Amino acid sequence: MRPSTIANYIILEESTYCNTPHTMNVLASFAERKDDLTRVPRHSVLTVNDAMLSTEELEALSASLARWVALAVLILLCATVSAQEAQFLPEVDGYLKLNPRIRINVQAKDTRDGGDPTQAEVGPSMEFYLKPLIKLKTITLFDLDDAKSRPLVFTAGYRYLSSPTSAPTNRIPLAVTSHLPLKAQLLLTDRNRADLDWSSGNFTWRYRNMLSFEKTLSIHFYHPIPYASAEFYYESQYKKWSTTELYAGCLFPIRKHVELKPYYEHQNNTGKPPNKQLHGLGLTLNIYISKE
Repeated sequence: MRPSTIANYIILEESTYCNTPHTMNVLASFAERKDDLTRVPRHSVLTVNDAMLSTEELEALSASLARWVALAVLILLCATVSAQEAQFLPEVDGYLKLNPRIRINVQAKDTRDGGDPTQAEVGPSMEFYLKPLIKLKTITLFDLDDAKSRPLVFTAGYRYLSSPTSAPTNRIPLAVTSHLPLKAQLLLTDRNRADLDWSSGNFTWRYRNMLSFEKTLSIHFYHPIPYASAEFYYESQYKKWSTTELYAGCLFPIRKHVELKPYYEHQNNTGKPPNKQLHGLGLTLNIYISKE
């Protein structure tokens, strides 16, 4: 064999991976051509050692992928509503699991629920939930939100809302959320919530019902969760169903305890004339921590 040809070949390293079916098939193909089995083309063999990635590398790759995908989703959403009235709504939610039945949530965000002017909202909540269901645990296996594996979740909290154009509001949110497994590995979430509001000595209330559908996808080792939601408001001050909100977005896990949730929101408000439609782009950062 000429030296110029030898330069294009490498010696196959001794490794336990040489006994894998893929490697043996490669070697057998050269045997049929009466090649030297100890020498194979450099471009024909990729050992398992070369292909393996460490856990740290996989986590870093998934985090980078999630950030870029979330950014791409936000850019697409911005392009969709660029010619309409739109607003960016940031949010941070921190969850601390105290034990298998109780979790604390602290929330800070910009909001305009029910057609209200944009307000800053901050406050804590306590969540109480039942034991998980096996079917729900299977569907939510890659979801960081432990509450989704529970058939019922009860929530009670406090929120302080402030706006430069209106008096501050003190709110007590009360909610009951149910999770149901559906066919095709779909998850149905039904949240029934009441907001009890005090502002400048006046008391108002609203009832909110939100239905959400989501499905976990598998892209190699990565698992984004697209979802769609619809929420309906009945408000005491208008004595009617006054607002409909539609959402579409996706959950992107970043690390074991962090995920990003970009979404698009459309509101139709009929509380007082004239009817008003609003559009929003949101980005939520969820952080999950457990004392266990």
